[in-house]
Amino acid sequence: MNNIGELRVFPLCLGGNVFGWTAGKERSFEILDAYAAAGGNFVDTSDSYMASAPGNSGGESETIIGEWTRTRGNRDDIVIATKVGRHPQRQGLAPANIKAAAADSLRRLGTDRIDLYYTHFDDPSVPVEDIMTALDELVTAGKVRQIAVSNIEPDRLEASLAFSEREGTARYTAIQPHYNLVSRDTYEGPRRDLAQRYGLAAVPYYGLASGFLTGKYRPGAAVDSVRAGRAAEHLETERGRRVLAALDIVAEEQGAAVATVALAWLAAQPTVAAPIASARTLDQLAPIVEAARTTLTDDQLKRLTEASA
Repeated sequence: MNNIGELRVFPLCLGGNVFGWTAGKERSFEILDAYAAAGGNFVDTSDSYMASAPGNSGGESETIIGEWTRTRGNRDDIVIATKVGRHPQRQGLAPANIKAAAADSLRRLGTDRIDLYYTHFDDPSVPVEDIMTALDELVTAGKVRQIAVSNIEPDRLEASLAFSEREGTARYTAIQPHYNLVSRDTYEGPRRDLAQRYGLAAVPYYGLASGFLTGKYRPGAAVDSVRAGRAAEHLETERGRRVLAALDIVAEEQGAAVATVALAWLAAQPTVAAPIASARTLDQLAPIVEAARTTLTDDQLKRLTEASA
């Protein structure tokens, strides 16, 4: 287990974006059961998942996770992370909206507290002082245990952290960046520097680059996935092909799946507490959970780092 502030989390966070989208309720329960049986306790969702799917309105993933914890009686064993700011009816980070969205998420999740509450995307129209004060009030009220941030420019992140230190309010304990072997500058640099300076734990999303880093995208291969187009774009780049070649070598050395190795590299990076990966089948779940138990050698880490430069 790794630490995010006072939270103890499994080193692989299960992404809930597929629940209520490409995985229905029954399949979602199977995946959540298998993840928990493997020792997992950290589930990531958002109030906006998956509003973009036909017939959905947003919050479907939260509802499924809430029903699962209620039927399994395991709420106290699971660290639930959700987000505010992107639900179609709760856009932005105005203080009143943050509080209303949190109430909506608590209702859908069927719980009295959110363990880790992210601002999903920054809202530059709202001063950081107002955002941090609203989040602090949720923590003080016991509705949120810890607060976190995703998709924010470094200057706004630093201003938010400085405000919390100056005013003694609740402060961000985690950052959720876009980060993986084929997208490193989205986190490495100013954002990671701030995370290290302020002690933020990183929980990267797109850890498998929309499936590209599972190794199933190869020249001429047809892949049945709603994200196939985005993932396959990496095949067109020299960097993407270098990374795949390096992953193949390390995976053979480890006797592991390519996805396992890609996530193990990510988990070994400075500040990273738990990469996020989602699964819509039990077959997809197995290699991502295995990443939590996989340690790469220094030479293997170096090979992957150099290939992805």
